[in-house]
Amino acid sequence: MPNTKTDSGVQHLEHENYYSMPNWAGARIFLEVMRCGSFRSAALKLNMSINTLRDRLSGFERQLGLTLVTRHVDGVRITPEGELVLAAAKRMEAASFDFLRARSQSTMLKGEVRLSVTEGLGTFWLAPRIVEFQRAHPQLIVNMRCAMHPADVLRLETDLAVQITPPRGENMKMVKLGRLHAMPFASQEYLNTFGCPTTRQELQRHRIVLQLADQITSMEDFNRIFPGVPEVGTIAIKANVSSAHYWFIARSAGIGMLPTYAPAIGARVVPVEVEDVRIAHDIWLTYHPDASKMPRVRRLIDWLVEAFSHKRFPWFGDDFIHPRDLPSRINDASINELFEGFAGMDSAPTASTGAVKRP
Repeated sequence: MPNTKTDSGVQHLEHENYYSMPNWAGARIFLEVMRCGSFRSAALKLNMSINTLRDRLSGFERQLGLTLVTRHVDGVRITPEGELVLAAAKRMEAASFDFLRARSQSTMLKGEVRLSVTEGLGTFWLAPRIVEFQRAHPQLIVNMRCAMHPADVLRLETDLAVQITPPRGENMKMVKLGRLHAMPFASQEYLNTFGCPTTRQELQRHRIVLQLADQITSMEDFNRIFPGVPEVGTIAIKANVSSAHYWFIARSAGIGMLPTYAPAIGARVVPVEVEDVRIAHDIWLTYHPDASKMPRVRRLIDWLVEAFSHKRFPWFGDDFIHPRDLPSRINDASINELFEGFAGMDSAPTASTGAVKRP
């Protein structure tokens, strides 16, 4: 059982002396005097006059209320109290090296950066390119979390968050990266079998594929496009992640909303022009202001801004651009190399599946 009286006394002493604790400057002078064995040698090493060194060491002793060394013709000798202070000074020196190492590492592009991003943008847009980013910075660990539930940067759940709903909360840095435009898409096989709708009334007779998740309001869009239309008989499949949502569209389950850049990154689907059936979401980057002071985080911030640059990738601009108006972008080999996106996801029906038939 702890000695309450003794503990209380120690706590009182620590509190009383906290703001008058000796600093490292005085401890460093004492440490060098003991290592060099004389004031003269220590003064030369520290590049100061002997009188200045003596005055500072005396000030350090007064601050502690202790005599640390005694002066002799052949140099200085340490007192028993000085032995205790010398051991503490050595520990302070070791701790100061830890500070220097921490500062050195913080200024290097080294360590882990946590990135939270919506599943679709993370999987299909950022993932193919972020590999090249990491290769350019081999000492960085990119920890990318793809999820539709937005991470809380203020509670340090992540360093950076890319989301398509307006961030909430104060004391956050918010940067609009761009605008995500979406329109109906379907597989060519589906359109060959059921035809291509051009009006909302015609679209109503087709099967619809929806994505329902945090930050996605597909049901609201469905009710806006098809007011009063029942779900049964119209909606074919609902999915909570973008990858499954794409698969259902690519495998001819129905027509669904995809980003307008889908064909540019290899999606084997075609756009379906249906009146004004389009949706758009702003893309937001959020982070704590202090996070940008870390070089590794700052570098990823700069990279993300470039990854959504509407100058290079015009589909992220505020204005809607139809996929058919981007042939030069789609055929740009450099973009295809950087953004494979859906390219590896074969959407062609196998011979065993036969023709797609509407239930």
